[in-house]
Amino acid sequence: MRILLVEDDELFRLGLSMRLSKEPGLEVIAEAVDGETAIELTNQHLPDVVLLDVGLPGVGGVEACRQIKQHHSQMPVLVLTSHSQKQLIERLIAAGASGYCLKGIEAELLILALRSVAAGASWWDQTVTAEIRAAMTGNLPVQIKTAGESQNLLTHREQEILALIAAGKTNQEIAEMLHIATGTVRVHVHAILQKLEVRDRTQAAILAVQKGLVAAELLAKS
Repeated sequence: MRILLVEDDELFRLGLSMRLSKEPGLEVIAEAVDGETAIELTNQHLPDVVLLDVGLPGVGGVEACRQIKQHHSQMPVLVLTSHSQKQLIERLIAAGASGYCLKGIEAELLILALRSVAAGASWWDQTVTAEIRAAMTGNLPVQIKTAGESQNLLTHREQEILALIAAGKTNQEIAEMLHIATGTVRVHVHAILQKLEVRDRTQAAILAVQKGLVAAELLAKS
């Protein structure tokens, strides 16, 4: 995975770059300290993921995210910052961010978040789940047929996988049915568990069946 790291704090950026580069399969291909440079380097290197700080000099992280997504709509942008205000989250969602991590996150979780967004899933820090849920209402293209807090949280792919989990399928079986890698299924499952705030896939399956968190037609196809 080729990562563009955007962070204006030199010591933090250096430490983060060194840690990510030690992880098998991860490579920091370029670094930027401001929004304008981030946009230029994205166009130049076409990374697999942009790891983006919000509090940047120049155009700032939110605008940089918006411009990156404007020109590269499929490119995942994972935000890493110390801020968690609801208004900021709403702006990040509107700008097209794929996820949001608070600084101080454990390295293993950050790496999992990077792999998740690279695989097409989303990742939102648990400490701001409530704010994200409120901000995301009506903003995702696929509606979940349910009432309550879980509404509008899952992407279409996550709904498909949840339906297959509810049908008792293993990760390997899901991967074969959807023609995706088993590792991709794992990151989607992690995102599903995080969004639904359940401990394991069994609880996710029970919740899916009891509260209709997947469309009936998806279950039927399972």
